[in-house]
Amino acid sequence: MEKRTIKNTDLQIAPINFGGNVFGWTLDEKQSFDILDKFTGEGFNFIDTADTYSWWVNGKGGQSEEIIGKWMKSRGKRNDLVIATKVGSETKEHGFDISKKHILKSVDESLQRLQTDHIDLYYTHFDDKITPVEETLQAYDEIIKAGKVRYIAASNISPERLRASFEASEKNNLPKYVALQPHYNLMEREGFEKNYAPLAEEFGLSVFPYWSLASGFLTGKYRSEDDLSKSKRGEGARKYLNNKGMEVLKALDEISAKHNTKPATVALSWLLAQPLITAPIVSATSESQLETLFAAPKLQLENDDLELLNKASQ
Repeated sequence: MEKRTIKNTDLQIAPINFGGNVFGWTLDEKQSFDILDKFTGEGFNFIDTADTYSWWVNGKGGQSEEIIGKWMKSRGKRNDLVIATKVGSETKEHGFDISKKHILKSVDESLQRLQTDHIDLYYTHFDDKITPVEETLQAYDEIIKAGKVRYIAASNISPERLRASFEASEKNNLPKYVALQPHYNLMEREGFEKNYAPLAEEFGLSVFPYWSLASGFLTGKYRSEDDLSKSKRGEGARKYLNNKGMEVLKALDEISAKHNTKPATVALSWLLAQPLITAPIVSATSESQLETLFAAPKLQLENDDLELLNKASQ
């Protein structure tokens, strides 16, 4: 398995990042263990979660980290893995919060649930837009020096606050974000390409897009309103049932037929072909879905494939 290095770190990852939001939500503990076994059994080693997954189920979250922690302990694989988790999201108990107090409390709770002594990559999940960036970075400095976290990254932060964070890091000798987790896929290009790609390039950030398959739309499963009831997550694809969506699906169908593969594999391979993308984040709830993920790094899209997808997704 080809490994990629997260920029400005010594972390080596396989080029698919498994999204752990399904653990404790659409997968129970036993099913989660099975998926994790199969994912890592193929040589993949990068798992993404958050302290609040899945708060929409129980109001506070924590299930995903707990399941990953139990699985890592039972398999004895911690040193073979790169584990990313996040802080700052809202729950029914509290709003968005990246204050020093909240970070210092939350990191210890995450470590306990994950049953590990360190987190490889710790994200600012959502910006509360109130806490000074210096305060957030000082909290990260403290937990990095304590050995609880190795590197930090950013997700839902405005371009302005992201730049301000780098300026504060430079000025105050505080840790710098090494990665960015944006919303980016064939149906959602403009936000990243216009607002974040220049920053990723300027600051040397590795990029791990979330919702890589546009809430499942890019699998081709949802082609009409009647299809939305096919899964718990179907409603998320409703907004893509438009002319652009149909053009993208048509292009995916054509290219997947040409390469004898699946639309989801093509959509992920397109992301992997983008120069700034290090590893797309994607979930799976079955062995057949895992197979489509495993195939993506092996698929070499040709220039005319990329041109067709770029045109359809503009």
